[in-house]
Amino acid sequence: MSWPRKILIAFLAVFFHIKLRYRVQGAENIPKEGPLLVVCNHLSNADPPLLGASFSRKIVFMAKEELFRQPLIGYFLRKLGGFPVHRGQIDLEAMRQAYRALAGGGVLVMFPEGQRSRTGGLQVALRGAAQIAVRANVPVLPVAISGAEVLDRFRSWFRRPKVMINIGQPFNLPAGDGTVSREELNEFTARIMSAVAARLPVSYRGEYGG
Repeated sequence: MSWPRKILIAFLAVFFHIKLRYRVQGAENIPKEGPLLVVCNHLSNADPPLLGASFSRKIVFMAKEELFRQPLIGYFLRKLGGFPVHRGQIDLEAMRQAYRALAGGGVLVMFPEGQRSRTGGLQVALRGAAQIAVRANVPVLPVAISGAEVLDRFRSWFRRPKVMINIGQPFNLPAGDGTVSREELNEFTARIMSAVAARLPVSYRGEYGG
C-alpha cells in the first residue's frame, strides 16, 4: 500500500472514530494475503470508505460510473481503490478489472445487491459476485454494515450515529469447470447473502431473513 493511500486510510479511520460511534468486529478474520472477494450489504455512499478504513489490506471496489463524473468524489474514489461500473448492462471492462485484481492477489469488494437499500433491509442480490467467486476460485469474505443508512443525510453526522462493521469467516464456493448454471449461481448467491445476513441485526436481514 502506497504512503499517500496509507495516510488517506489513517485519516478516514480517525475521522470516523470522531464523527461516528464506529466499531469493527471480526478484523482478525481477514486473511493477511492472497486473493479475496469481500461481499457486503449496501446502505450508504459512505460504505466503501468505511470498508477501506476497516481493512488492513488495500481494497478495490466497483462503484457506479455516475459518481466518477463528479471530479472531487471521483478523485477520492480512485484513491480508495474504486473503479467505475456501468449498471444495467454487462460491463466487460469492469469485469476484466475485477478478475485482474483477484489474479494479482488483491482484495475485491462487491455489493451484490447492486444498489443502496432504501429500507435498510437486504434486497434480492444479483448473481455477479457468485459468478466471479466461482470462476476466479477465490475465498469469499462476508461483511455486514449496520447503522450506516443515515450517513447520506448530512445532519446525521452531527449526532454521532452508531455504525458497526461485522466481518465474518471466509469460505469457498465449489470450484467449477468454467461453466456454471443459472440455478447454481442462484444457490451460491443465496449462500453468500445468507452469510452476510447472519452478521446483521434481524431488522436488517430483509429478503434473507428467513
